[in-house]
Amino acid sequence: MAVKTITLTLAGLLALSLAGTAKANVEPHALFSDGVVLQEGMPVPVWGWADPGEPVTVSGNGATATAQAGADGRWQVAIGPFQAGGPFELAIAGKNTVVVKDVMVGEVWVCSGQSNMEMVVANSQDAAAEIGAAANPAIRMFTVPKQVAPQPQLKVGGGSWQVANPATTGRFSAVGYFFARELHRRTGKPVGMINSSWGGTPAEAWTSLPKLESLPELAPAMEQRQRQIAMATEPKAKAEYAANLKIWAAAQKDPKATPRQSDPGNKGFGKGWAKPGFADAAWPAVKLPGTPFPGTNGAFWFRKRVEIPAAWAGQELILNLGSMDDYDVAYFNGEKIGATGPETENWWTAPRRYTVPKALAKPGPALIAVRLFDDFGASHFGDPGMTLAPAAGGGQGIALDGDWKAQIEVALNPYAIKGATKPAPPGINSHTPAALYNGMISPLLPFAIRGAIWYQGESNAGQARQYRTLLPALIADWRQGWGQGEFPFGIVQLANYLAAKDVPGNSAWAELREAQLLTARKTPQAGLAVAIDIGDAKDIHPKNKQEVGRRLALWALATVHGQPLEYSGPVYRTMKIEGDKVRLAFDHVGGGLVAKGGPLKRFEIAGADKKFVWAEAVIEGASVVVHAPGIAQPVAVRYAWADNPEGCNLYNQEGLPATPFRTDD
Repeated sequence: MAVKTITLTLAGLLALSLAGTAKANVEPHALFSDGVVLQEGMPVPVWGWADPGEPVTVSGNGATATAQAGADGRWQVAIGPFQAGGPFELAIAGKNTVVVKDVMVGEVWVCSGQSNMEMVVANSQDAAAEIGAAANPAIRMFTVPKQVAPQPQLKVGGGSWQVANPATTGRFSAVGYFFARELHRRTGKPVGMINSSWGGTPAEAWTSLPKLESLPELAPAMEQRQRQIAMATEPKAKAEYAANLKIWAAAQKDPKATPRQSDPGNKGFGKGWAKPGFADAAWPAVKLPGTPFPGTNGAFWFRKRVEIPAAWAGQELILNLGSMDDYDVAYFNGEKIGATGPETENWWTAPRRYTVPKALAKPGPALIAVRLFDDFGASHFGDPGMTLAPAAGGGQGIALDGDWKAQIEVALNPYAIKGATKPAPPGINSHTPAALYNGMISPLLPFAIRGAIWYQGESNAGQARQYRTLLPALIADWRQGWGQGEFPFGIVQLANYLAAKDVPGNSAWAELREAQLLTARKTPQAGLAVAIDIGDAKDIHPKNKQEVGRRLALWALATVHGQPLEYSGPVYRTMKIEGDKVRLAFDHVGGGLVAKGGPLKRFEIAGADKKFVWAEAVIEGASVVVHAPGIAQPVAVRYAWADNPEGCNLYNQEGLPATPFRTDD
């Protein structure tokens, strides 16, 4: 697209002459800054602020639009549509003129979610090579600063468009960048990504309050939110917020400040907090796994009483808690059984599996106690599916998810460190329902976009039934807010994570993946990128973000751009019982079903008792036939139904993996 000369109107020239006497300069929204990418093929809203009643003219690439600022000073025009290309300049003229340079037109996508979307290219696979080869002026990213708010905001807390090059790309969202790179490679169009993500956050924080209030399933969360907001009016809360704001500002300026704080020492053990006989009735109850003390750093204790079966006498037990952020010490009946500290690689994601010696595994009441120390960011305890079970296997063990007793041993101020997130207003945090929608989505509306990609769900694992409603509600909510109809929405299904299990069983992560699959199948213009084969058992943040971005791009290229390619792996459609066998049919077979690397694995089958056992599975044309000795009348089949279904290997000829599934519910 040719660059066109901008000719200022008489109003624009008059604005230049009056700029020095204006009460308020014309201020475009931060998204309309140098390097911006505008969406092709549709009218583009451009907005900002000026004096009430002030006329504002926006001109660029041969198009002009004028609006008048309202009583609140906000103005908005629609300009275009434009064809893909650039660069050109955009002039925004009122009493002063702002010239936005290096404007491109192409694809604009929002990328959002939690830490796997926030994870940057510098932490991804082959990072040095990727960053070194990243010079591409057609790919840009705007990273929305982290911001929580009790009410919808109009402005982002800063930010600017960054052009992809070796100096900038290391800080880009990795999934967002690799998605953009594949889109650009296959379409030739500029791609702009708006990265609005925050690690460890639940989906309800990214959904608007009116939408959440319409969901009966979210009533308990809404009640908790109201209690939090009510706290904000208390003088003590206001004073604490003001004090933390000063501490934060001082730490950011202090050259001696560090991003970490020191453990003051284990005082709780000396108080008997690891002992079974300690009276913890007055301790508050918390739901684990989770983040029971958001916004607080320091040392925390957690206690849970269990009953050891007589059959376990004399056996070693395994305490499986999942990951902890940051360091922990675990006790069983008052005796230390394991610890993980900074000497462990990736300690914040390393699964905690501690052995309980035979001598401690006595039948009857027992106590599990864990001291957790967090020195930066948000503390986190465990992953869904925590258990205590015999080391030799046999049975599901004792489920540990649910209620624990908790106590803060020592609280450290999270704002007294370099690089800390700015304190949130009292009463809310990054987990508060609607807080991130208000602070990081609402300010983007109604910037013209092609669609959105979403990598989130780890923080909602354990609430899969609720997520079946919540995720579609979030999508509908965003679509209503943007006012662009049913724009495309791509979902990354949770990757494989945690230790593989050698027996079939239930899985909170599998159920969450199912909720994501159901959302993609039932929601118009939604898609799913399966990542069940590219995760990491020991790291909740797998590094292969290149393939995640590529699979998302395949979906966008096929469904949005109409390119003739297969964009999904096999998706279970129907089952047919044939004697002692079950025949499964699939969508997205592509060029044919493939058992990658050998016989099919990770299929399970069950009879009427719903006790699943490993099954034999073979490909027959476009079907998979499943059976197992001893199951004469099968009723249900599951595939890759585990936190980490290691070795699952059903693909299509295009090399895309089948999504995990179950035929029953």
